[in-house]
Amino acid sequence: MKIIYSNPKKGTYKLQVENLDDLWYLNDLLAPLDIVKARTFRKIKKGEEDQRASKAIKRPVVLTLQLEKIEFSKYSNTLRLLGIITEGPDDIPLSSHHTINVEENTVLTIVKEKWYNYQLEKLKEATLEKVPNILICVMDREEAYFALLKKYGYELLSSIKGKVQKKEVEEKIDVSFYKEIIEKLNYYIDRYKITKVVVASPAFFKDDLIKELRDDTLRQKIILATCSAVGKNGINEVLKRSEIKKALKQARAIKEVNLVEELLQEISKNNLATYGIKEVEKAITAGAVNKLLVTDSLIQKMRSEETFDKLDALMKQTESLKGEVHLISTEHDGGKKLDGLGGIGAILRYKLNY
Repeated sequence: MKIIYSNPKKGTYKLQVENLDDLWYLNDLLAPLDIVKARTFRKIKKGEEDQRASKAIKRPVVLTLQLEKIEFSKYSNTLRLLGIITEGPDDIPLSSHHTINVEENTVLTIVKEKWYNYQLEKLKEATLEKVPNILICVMDREEAYFALLKKYGYELLSSIKGKVQKKEVEEKIDVSFYKEIIEKLNYYIDRYKITKVVVASPAFFKDDLIKELRDDTLRQKIILATCSAVGKNGINEVLKRSEIKKALKQARAIKEVNLVEELLQEISKNNLATYGIKEVEKAITAGAVNKLLVTDSLIQKMRSEETFDKLDALMKQTESLKGEVHLISTEHDGGKKLDGLGGIGAILRYKLNY
């Protein structure tokens, strides 16, 4: 997501959606009563003076809405903003309803009466230039190339060559070549604090490399992919593959998973944690919440049931009492575990005695 213009004092941010992941962020950022301005399409009736001749046509217009409802589907990658028109062309009646469909490259202005810290953190996360530290390794029977993923491309770190043993028609890779690749992977993981490694190759070479792995920690960091060539062409090919997106999502999820695990550990010790909306509400009211964890699916559920106001108030109250609010995705196991606890949990400053 790109910030085109901002005026924090007036609560105004003009944003450009750069990819489909930004829709997920916007779904968490937006709330009923927010003001949103964007270019959209509106059916306009022509020939109103003669009802029989009237014909509705779609016309591009810039409209400002006061949001009533946000509808997001992560399966179809659609975000729909429903609200009442507060500003627009003269021939479009104010206070009528309209829906803005947000997609890639959409530019929209958001105005909030107050931006809360958890919303600003999400906005910051969505617009940060820094990407998670992901290493790319493309290899075949003779060469291996290592590159560090950047927001707009990659940085080539090094390349190595292996010794190919030829026996008539058959070709075999010296096992020491795999070991050399593994040593390089471990070196770059330590140097750049790598969270995920995408290993790609033509044919079966990547699978043979995995067979030589004895380090479970490294194995868990690796995502396998296929490419038709090595070198820069192979790296460019890997950058376009879905495995890179998967690696980015997994790296982003690490922080959220750790938060959920911290919550679960406190619950298992019957110590500084509580879960379920009623119990969490009691803890917030007592000012005992240090970290509030809420899943995106609970937000969606309460919006659809038109009970989101209660959850929104709890998140705002947590921040007003100097607690942290963390929105947790249910696309990873941590989020699914939290969903199993009702979609909401809190890590406490001190133990409550009821």
